[in-house]
Amino acid sequence: MQGAQGSGDNIHETVGAYALGILDDAEATQFEMHLATCEWCGQQLDELAGMEPMLAALADLPASQGTPAIGESLSAKPTTGLADRLVGEVVQHRAKKSRRNFFMLAAGVALIVGGPTAVMATTGSGDDSQSGNTLSASPAKDAFLGMPAKDKVSSTDASTEVAATVGMESKAWGTHAVLELKNVTGPEKCSLIAVGKNGERETVTSWSVPKWGYGIENAKTEQARNPLYVHGGAAFTPEEIDHFEVLTFSGKKLVSVQT
Repeated sequence: MQGAQGSGDNIHETVGAYALGILDDAEATQFEMHLATCEWCGQQLDELAGMEPMLAALADLPASQGTPAIGESLSAKPTTGLADRLVGEVVQHRAKKSRRNFFMLAAGVALIVGGPTAVMATTGSGDDSQSGNTLSASPAKDAFLGMPAKDKVSSTDASTEVAATVGMESKAWGTHAVLELKNVTGPEKCSLIAVGKNGERETVTSWSVPKWGYGIENAKTEQARNPLYVHGGAAFTPEEIDHFEVLTFSGKKLVSVQT
């Protein structure tokens, strides 16, 4: 372990870049050796659950834009001081890593312009029908299925017939929210909004709906029959959230889910 820290930078500060997947193979291997015996780093990774998209969005910002403001926004969410270290670390890696490597990591991620987070939108299928390759498991779906029923709320809109279930997980920085969405057609762009009991609104995540839609029960293809799973974070605690809304970018409400 002393050899791992002898490379220069404090290896504990590598946790953010490791969570993003922007370390090269040698750096990742070195950090994993450290992680096996470091309880502190393990706790930091757990705190970052659901926040990787925020850091990914930060990593892709031009160097002159947004870093201080995003750092201040994040600083209220993880453990005190962690956000500042993560912001600095991501900026350093952004400077030395190629955009090609970053976009290999971020393939399928929708970066939200003007919103607080970004997510990987995925269907329930693990197969890539066009390439014939098997895709890795969906973090959003795994998180949703792993949440107990008591932490989930559901609703179906009578007019749009869109059905949504939102799972909530309390975090030190707020709420990790996971959405399962069914019977939504496209093409469309949508957002999940958390509405606080104080009337404040926060964008949890956004995504695009292809023309074939998601969770269409009688669709001809498995791709269209599978629900959409997306996740993101809100600064509200679960107890502070009154309801969630799924809105199109044009402002149409597809479904509202009371907590």
